[in-house]
Amino acid sequence: MTTSAMPLDGDTTARHIIGGEEGGSPSTAVMSPRNRHERVGLVAWGTAGEVDQAVAAATRAGAGWRQMGAMARGDTLYRAADAVAADADGLARLASWEMGKPVGEMRGEVARAVAILRYYAGDGARAVGEVIPAARADTLQYTRRVPVGVVGLITPWNFPAAIPVWKMAPALAYGNTVVWKPAEIASLAAYRLARLLGAVLGPGVLNLVLGEGPVVGAALSAHPGVAAVSFTGSTGAGQAVAAAALGHGAKFQLEMGGKNPALVLDDANLSGAVEAIVSGAMRSAGQKCTATSRVIALPGIRDRLVEALDARLAALTVGDPLDAGTYVGPLASERQMTHALDLLATGTPDGARLVRGGRRGGGSLRDGWYVQPTLFDHVSPSTPIAQEEIFGPAIAVLDATHLDEALAIANGVRYGLSASVFTRDLGAALSVVDRLDAGLVRVNEETAGVEYDAPFGGTKASSSHSREQGQAAREFYTDVRTIAIRPAP
Repeated sequence: MTTSAMPLDGDTTARHIIGGEEGGSPSTAVMSPRNRHERVGLVAWGTAGEVDQAVAAATRAGAGWRQMGAMARGDTLYRAADAVAADADGLARLASWEMGKPVGEMRGEVARAVAILRYYAGDGARAVGEVIPAARADTLQYTRRVPVGVVGLITPWNFPAAIPVWKMAPALAYGNTVVWKPAEIASLAAYRLARLLGAVLGPGVLNLVLGEGPVVGAALSAHPGVAAVSFTGSTGAGQAVAAAALGHGAKFQLEMGGKNPALVLDDANLSGAVEAIVSGAMRSAGQKCTATSRVIALPGIRDRLVEALDARLAALTVGDPLDAGTYVGPLASERQMTHALDLLATGTPDGARLVRGGRRGGGSLRDGWYVQPTLFDHVSPSTPIAQEEIFGPAIAVLDATHLDEALAIANGVRYGLSASVFTRDLGAALSVVDRLDAGLVRVNEETAGVEYDAPFGGTKASSSHSREQGQAAREFYTDVRTIAIRPAP
């Protein structure tokens, strides 16, 4: 059966792909977040033994992949992009059914993955070093960038296509081979994507090991044959990855949480700000590290802003992620839903006013992991809903009497991933972007989203202070080698 023919009938199975061969016995059921009684498919669970096999396969494939040269690798990535594009709708529908992101969003995400593959297909042809003057006139001294070797990728469930590709595409373009461990609740989509790519890349260049983070992720991070580990996920898991990688001298790259503010100045375009804030907070049901979680409004606009946000949330369609008209789908799992609801329950006792939502979805949604779009007003900056990552469809509006106070509130969390400011005043915007402690700052745009050719990463507890995407990816997936050549005497 070809990949494009994989049905969405509950019988999809996902296995490990190691050295081009599929293995493992699918036995763990994946249930859809839109309906906890609905089986999406079965997944094989891996162990440290499969990680050993995958690293060995990636190591064997490494020499041939490097020796292809940048141009040939680029041609291969172009063909891989075409393979994903040909199955875009099937991949998007499976991922939507498996982890709950509305299918319209998933189609956009798959299209982004295709674009990233094509971007890095061409990037390998860029210059990779420089000539440096030597002390001796007869010596040629230069640098070149070389692949690090086997790269371990640990990816989350909330972007099951884009995040894996924005890690693996540069890793592959620069001559590395890959062992990929996806999130447990995105295993079926990962298997489908890995089959599409693996059929083009060849055996062992991309290896997939499914399984639990404390087992497979831990083994991959600590494996002495892995030269670098790139991780996106929770802060606690990221810290464990860093410790394991550091233990055997591997490079590591972490992208973790966010508690992202939107500052709304008095002169902001109200309708534009509302639409951007709602999109940033409610798309993917708020399950994005760059989601707009806090809105800090100045006095001249705050009352009108809260009223407009409430009206916009009331108009959102919450429902089946496979329905093209759905704006807010379910959370990805019961665990995610419980975490979000527990945090939201602290809002009113802490003095905030619950304007809308705050509860589990009812009626026709009662069998899924749905949370109502939620809006809190008069939130204190020190409370859990203003400090902790909810990862659900929620907006907390905080008050500030002046811009300096708004900036202090915006920066007063342990995260520093993304931020936005809404204003018509260019001078104010330029002042604010230099004072916000975040790796990504956007003016009159939502906090979520960054162009794939621009560096992405955060400050403080949001990241390891390295950057992904664009030209910045070359820094992580290659090492600099300094070479000096002198004629024989």
